[in-house]
Amino acid sequence: MKYQGIFFDLDGTLLPMDNDTFIKGYLGLLSREVAPLGYTAETMIPTMWRGVAAMVKNDGSRTNFDIFWEYFAGAFGKQVYDHISRFDAFYRDGFHKAAAFTAPTPLAKQAVTLARQKAERVVLATNPFFPRVAVDSRLSWAGLSPADFDLITSYENSHSCKPNPAYYREICQRLDLEPAKCLMIGNNADEDAGAAQAAGLSAYLLTDCLISEGTLPDCPKGSFAELIAFLDAL
Repeated sequence: MKYQGIFFDLDGTLLPMDNDTFIKGYLGLLSREVAPLGYTAETMIPTMWRGVAAMVKNDGSRTNFDIFWEYFAGAFGKQVYDHISRFDAFYRDGFHKAAAFTAPTPLAKQAVTLARQKAERVVLATNPFFPRVAVDSRLSWAGLSPADFDLITSYENSHSCKPNPAYYREICQRLDLEPAKCLMIGNNADEDAGAAQAAGLSAYLLTDCLISEGTLPDCPKGSFAELIAFLDAL
């Protein structure tokens, strides 16, 4: 096999979407769900974004879960720890309404099936801002299941975030993979392709829902149909 591991991003990759539309819709649903706990959209949403920023700055000493909820508790009080189960319940149930803000494609299942034929390990390398229950929900919208992957990153099991190359190195270390023998597939030029390359991986940039703020990295790139052909030829 050419690759030991093939990694996939989720949002905008296996699950096509307009990122801004999805985030706006999802946060609206979440705000309404947790309003009875005393959170208002005006205070909660900016605090969540600052919690995400704290996870991005994680120095690797603690999980992203610990970083996020420590920040959240600092803003709202320690009672937030009693509310985690309510947030998780939303991601298990009400979050599914946010599927309306995405555009699933059957090519996602085809790509993962091909990857399993072409590599020893297949990883869902979604930026670990979300709890695992939220990742599993989004996977179901894409027509995929946790059983399709050897590892799924979430804020419970990760100690860094994209675009930190340490995120990719942690995955490789956990699965005993050589970065030079791994491929990252994603739609974000910096967080997926650029950061993976900085960690020593190869990259494929999916352009259907491309996110880029500058020059595109030097790597194979193309549409989902072209990705299928690329994987099939490995």
